[in-house]
Amino acid sequence: MVKLLVFLGNPGKEYERTRHNVGWMACAHAFPSAVWTQKFHGLIAQTQVFRLLKPMTYMNASGLSVQACASYYQYNVQQILVIHDDLELPFGTVRLQAGGGLAGHNGLKSIKEQLGSDQFLRLRIGIGRPPFGSVSAFVLQRFTKDEEISLSVVLDCIDSMLKEDFTTLPVTNTLV
Repeated sequence: MVKLLVFLGNPGKEYERTRHNVGWMACAHAFPSAVWTQKFHGLIAQTQVFRLLKPMTYMNASGLSVQACASYYQYNVQQILVIHDDLELPFGTVRLQAGGGLAGHNGLKSIKEQLGSDQFLRLRIGIGRPPFGSVSAFVLQRFTKDEEISLSVVLDCIDSMLKEDFTTLPVTNTLV
């Protein structure tokens, strides 16, 4: 049973509405009244069902925050769901999966390294791949105007998934 929801993103105003921060956007959408405190190199909140964690270590060191929290509360990897952006999925696709490849995502690599396992659950939010150019520049860009219009549908879907029994795998929704 999932006990910890980890939302990946980068701190700072310049990253607020970027593709890499879609995990934090999902958190704000699903849990708008969460009360946050600083702990475990991040921000943590409690809901009736879950503990929420937003690592403040920047994406590439997210594992430091996740490991500190998991260790303190004695969560095993199967009790952790990481919500993150995913280049390998087209924009508008949301996929729930357990374990699997990390697809070059540095936040996931950091979590795997710190937890010693990649068997945590993932809620992958498709941001698409750039047609050309740098992947690192692409993930730090804002969504296009058309994508911004559709983003609320994606966030509504994630909100619904987090409030239902999302532990049945596989779950894939293509929304736009």
